[in-house]
Amino acid sequence: MCCLPENNQFGPLNPSFKQEMFITMSVDEYETIRLIDIEGYTQEECADQMHIARTSVQRTYNDARRKLAESLVNGKVLRIEGGDYKLCDGQEKSCGGGGCRRHKCGRSTGEEDNGDEP
Repeated sequence: MCCLPENNQFGPLNPSFKQEMFITMSVDEYETIRLIDIEGYTQEECADQMHIARTSVQRTYNDARRKLAESLVNGKVLRIEGGDYKLCDGQEKSCGGGGCRRHKCGRSTGEEDNGDEP
């Protein structure tokens, strides 16, 4: 994965601080959601990017979607942390070979970064 999520906690504005009102999504589950739903990758392309089997992507993606739904439907706070991942150094072939194509972390590849904050 190219970078960690910019925000790692989402949920109701007035959350209960009971442990059962929190759900944890792993960083690798987050990455499958990002690659498939935001970047438009197929599960096979996602598997290639993440260097894992397509069946692992399918299982991870389904787990991530279930956690998103549970957070939205049941008003639970969603935390993104932990999991089995490695941050890329921007030099792998899947990163465009010589510079990560998603180096802007969280922005789609078509956006230009001129250093100005929105």
